[in-house]
Amino acid sequence: MVPFSFGGHALLALPQGALFWPARRALLVADLHFEKASWFALRGQMLPPYDSIATLADLTALVAATGADEIWCLGDSFHDVDGCDRLPERAQDMLRALTGSTRWTWITGNHDRQILDRCGGEVVDEAVVDGLVLRHEADRAETRPELSGHFHPKLRVRVRGKQVARRCFVATTTKLILPAFGALTGGLDVDHPEIVRAVGLGAEALVPVADRMLRFPVAA
Repeated sequence: MVPFSFGGHALLALPQGALFWPARRALLVADLHFEKASWFALRGQMLPPYDSIATLADLTALVAATGADEIWCLGDSFHDVDGCDRLPERAQDMLRALTGSTRWTWITGNHDRQILDRCGGEVVDEAVVDGLVLRHEADRAETRPELSGHFHPKLRVRVRGKQVARRCFVATTTKLILPAFGALTGGLDVDHPEIVRAVGLGAEALVPVADRMLRFPVAA
């Protein structure tokens, strides 16, 4: 976990693509996309049906490692409005164990806005927590410090002649976009016009590695 400051708050960036907020003992994740594989399977593209369980196993491990008792999911937690109904029984049990043992809040996203039963937890469209705005997609007009997801940002760099892609955070002084946490999620290059349009100029890609934060300027 790598400490850094955003919006006047001390946060910890995790290499797994999550944020930990020590003052609140809160864990923040974005874009879990539960049951993405089964969504593709229904349309004839067969993928290994273990993405939800893998994502939940990673999330359960982080909750245990951080001691988090408050969880914020920043939208697109399910890949579609029927995703919750398709969760395997084991995945439902894992999810209910998490939502039952923490203060769990689902923020709606463009993929999962209409889902009603989410195996526990509270559902909101967005929230303001200790001065930080939590929503799914960054709002260019927002002037308050804002945490969001949606874009699945990834950084591509060349290392020893080979191109390497890593999920990353995208940050300005007032905006922080989290990478996708889900096990079966793609990514958008950090310099993609949609990301630049959302956060404005002067953004950095942040990659937490061991005990330090690697920072890369995002080209306009």
